Amino acid sequence: MGWTNSHLHEYEIARQRYGTPDDYYPDEEPVIDERRVRLKPLLESGLRRFIYVYDFGDHWEHIVTVEDLMMPKPDAPSVQCTAGENACPPEDVGSTGGYANFLAILRDPNHEEYADTLTWAGGAFDPAAFDLAAANERLAVIKT
Repeated sequence: MGWTNSHLHEYEIARQRYGTPDDYYPDEEPVIDERRVRLKPLLESGLRRFIYVYDFGDHWEHIVTVEDLMMPKPDAPSVQCTAGENACPPEDVGSTGGYANFLAILRDPNHEEYADTLTWAGGAFDPAAFDLAAANERLAVIKT
């Protein structure tokens, strides 16, 4: 997505939760330590769909669909994005409602929060932007 990994997250795969267990906030449902699990065996067993939740406060929920499995070419990354659309919402923009409000403010230069919001966003934000090379650069660190 392009977020900074500064919030808690988890994956739900085949009714199991994977994430980073937190001793300070034990959960009634056990969370399997994601650092001890590899994706490759799950994919080889037939997994084609799972859920990813980022930022428990804002609850950004994503459905991840594996469209195809192919043998990687030599010197090619094992995980690649082949297409995409739109920009990742900025970190800490809020949930879907916060993001909608953010976009509404940026569409209205006369809005009282326009200047502050634009500054907060780093001076510019194009909601339709998608950089395939940047997405694949982020995916290149994944070890399957």
